Amino acid sequence: MYSVEEIKTLLKKRLSKKRFNHSLGVADAAYRLAEQCGEDTERAYLAGLLHDICKEDDQEEQLALALKGNMDLSGAELSSKALWHGPAGAYYIKTELGITDREILYAVRYHTIGRPGMSKLEEIVYLADLISEDRDYKDVDKLRKLAFTDFSKAMYEAICYSVMTAVKKQNYIPEGTLELYNQYTFLCAPKKKNKEKNDGKK
Repeated sequence: MYSVEEIKTLLKKRLSKKRFNHSLGVADAAYRLAEQCGEDTERAYLAGLLHDICKEDDQEEQLALALKGNMDLSGAELSSKALWHGPAGAYYIKTELGITDREILYAVRYHTIGRPGMSKLEEIVYLADLISEDRDYKDVDKLRKLAFTDFSKAMYEAICYSVMTAVKKQNYIPEGTLELYNQYTFLCAPKKKNKEKNDGKK
């Protein structure tokens, strides 16, 4: 098993300085979220650190690794090059680093698209990726605060952001992402008023 410092050395060789710093930021955010949620902080930190390990690989290599991993790739994922690094990374850390922890593998595999029924560790890395210190999109500060006050609500807002971003870019949206959105919409979305009851009170 590689130590965290050995993995950091590997990441420095594989990633640009910007991507490496992002990985450190996600690892830190994942650690803090895990601590708050009562989850294993070391596993969360490791998963966050590794989530983008194949992000800057040649795209043909990413696809080859993703296909070898055989982790339920959807047609939408296969049609979106930007999504290949997740499943590619999961296969890479399993075969090259000897990491067999299923939750860590799934956290890396699904950190971009999500899936319904994610484990808490998967959710932590998904959310950490969007609130790391290097992120500067509109309302990121609001999401950061929400992540440490209402985790489920923060997940809902993060998923909404991801879906809306994909729509704006006219990107494909994997089925699992939509199922995750529906799952959290059911749990967290503001309840619609019953129009019939309101009409009856008039």
